[in-house]
Amino acid sequence: MRSGKRIFKLAMSLIGVLVLAPLHAQLPATTTPTIAAYVIDAELAPADHHLTATATVSFTVAENAAQVTFDFHPALKIPKVTDETGKLLDAQRAADGSLRVTPATALTIRQLTRWTFSYEGTITGSNDGPIAGMKTAAIQEPVSYLLYAARWFPTTGYLTHRFTAEMHIRVPRGMQVIASGSLGAGKPVILADGKQGDQFDFNWSKSGFPGSVIAGRFANPDAIGASNIKLYLAPNSAQSASELAQKAEKELTFFTDRFSAAESSRLYLVELPDDAQTAVWAPELAAVSTSQIANERLLASTIAHQWWGSAVSPRTLNDAWIVNGMARYSELLFLEDENGATALKSALADIAAGALAYDTIPLASASRVTPFSTEFQSMTLEKGAMIFHMLRGEIGDKAFLATLKIALTHPMIDAAEFEKIAETQSQKPLGPFFAQWVDGTGAPRFINKYAVYRLGNNQGFRVVGEIDQDLDLFRMPIELSIETDGKTEVKKMEAVGTNSQYSVETFGRPRHIVIDPDGWVLKSTPENQVRVSILRGLQLTARGDLNGALAQYQEALEVNPQSSLVNFRIGELLYKQHNYQASANAYRDALRGDGEPHWTEVWSHIALGKIFDVTGQRDRAINEYRLAAQTNDNAQGAVNEAQQYLQKPFALSDEK
Repeated sequence: MRSGKRIFKLAMSLIGVLVLAPLHAQLPATTTPTIAAYVIDAELAPADHHLTATATVSFTVAENAAQVTFDFHPALKIPKVTDETGKLLDAQRAADGSLRVTPATALTIRQLTRWTFSYEGTITGSNDGPIAGMKTAAIQEPVSYLLYAARWFPTTGYLTHRFTAEMHIRVPRGMQVIASGSLGAGKPVILADGKQGDQFDFNWSKSGFPGSVIAGRFANPDAIGASNIKLYLAPNSAQSASELAQKAEKELTFFTDRFSAAESSRLYLVELPDDAQTAVWAPELAAVSTSQIANERLLASTIAHQWWGSAVSPRTLNDAWIVNGMARYSELLFLEDENGATALKSALADIAAGALAYDTIPLASASRVTPFSTEFQSMTLEKGAMIFHMLRGEIGDKAFLATLKIALTHPMIDAAEFEKIAETQSQKPLGPFFAQWVDGTGAPRFINKYAVYRLGNNQGFRVVGEIDQDLDLFRMPIELSIETDGKTEVKKMEAVGTNSQYSVETFGRPRHIVIDPDGWVLKSTPENQVRVSILRGLQLTARGDLNGALAQYQEALEVNPQSSLVNFRIGELLYKQHNYQASANAYRDALRGDGEPHWTEVWSHIALGKIFDVTGQRDRAINEYRLAAQTNDNAQGAVNEAQQYLQKPFALSDEK
């Protein structure tokens, strides 16, 4: 009888295993949490490039899993992770560099969980970060920076998962710390090494992206203007503080007028070292590198992220074109307001080239590429900006600005929501527009064919024509500029499909017809082909692929052999290789070319002067510097540099 009971119990145990095993097998290996809040205590030791920190992370999960995955800086070590009860949790690095933590007990779906991460590590910024080729964190003198993109605290959902942050940052005495939600000046503390330091406290209680921290020995900041702008500049840049503040205040006021008030009236403008990213934003923070801090346009787009990125963020990375594109287009709106429509049109030529440089993946699928890649930046910034420009042309300024203001009331937004807002404000069906530019790729290449007929009884002339292009689904209103004997007339037509016919009447005899004269439509043109090849060449040069860059420039020359800009870029590239004779030939070709843009003349003379100095031909170098100075074109300080080398010969050591 006892034997029968044992058999029965064994059978039931086996049944339990058979029943439970499939359920366990179905449990996902890992899940990505949604983080709601952080409390971070951190100490920076710049002399040792060292960070010591604890971060209490509040998060939820949408499904149960064996492990929870976080993104985390690869140079940081996790000695300890504990749950709310203080129980030690197992934390391991995965093959992809992520951090995977095993819960002690099953997590409750959608219920807030708090884990505390204790960690430390050395961050020099020299190829030890999470993003290849990009320096997002460095603990050093005189300026240290820990950017949100560096994952210096456990993160998920880059630019899409909004969170709050309370931070307490300790640094050596004499350093100032800038981050979102400042609670005042530093408080004296004793650091881990026993030396005196200061603790700076921050609390950003609005859901957003407050995770960037910059600490440095800056010139004393002053609050400037009613908008309470504070500048944190290196001592060598302090003399330009007033001018920079005026620029920032003018831009901040412009965007406030257009978009309504930002999340905070405070703005911290910070100078970053040139080895960091060119520009960085966070709530209340706009940081620009030393070499670019006087760049008014870059400063404008960085400040515009206080609205586009901070106030409203993309629901997914497929929607990143909304915030990135509008931040870039905000820069152009400010440029237009300051310098007029001609300046806007000129800037759009470069934006259009960027939009077409990597236009092989629809914006609706942008998440297929990493957000730090050249492709993602080109797609979301440049093509995104062009979409906003085209939308403005299609629905008009009033509806366009109303659309933007309503979009900014959404903490998170996706393409479908934005389309619905734009349709409501414009009272126009915009499905075809967004299908073409967000869900599709490519741009039309217009070919205009037309004939001119004289009307009887002095009634003028009729132009009958058709516009051909290669995108079958294309549909947009297009302007035609018709130059006549009397005046230039602008007519609007609806272009639909690959062949669109039109008929317009003019009083004067038509002499020339231009399609889309003011650049309201992203289109493929020979000029754009040249600009795209130049842009790709510059990007390849930055990556160190000089052969690939040269191939791009050669493609551009096939389209326009007289391009001064292409020849100038070839000269630059060959100079980097110390191929001085070939470089000089290219600069000579730039001087004999079409002269566009105008600055290629002055800088070609300076480049030739440098080559002659390097090769020991001082008299010829002086002649080139004089020719440069005689242009009176001080683009990017050209004449100043020419005068400098007239006084003292250029040496290769000057470039280091």
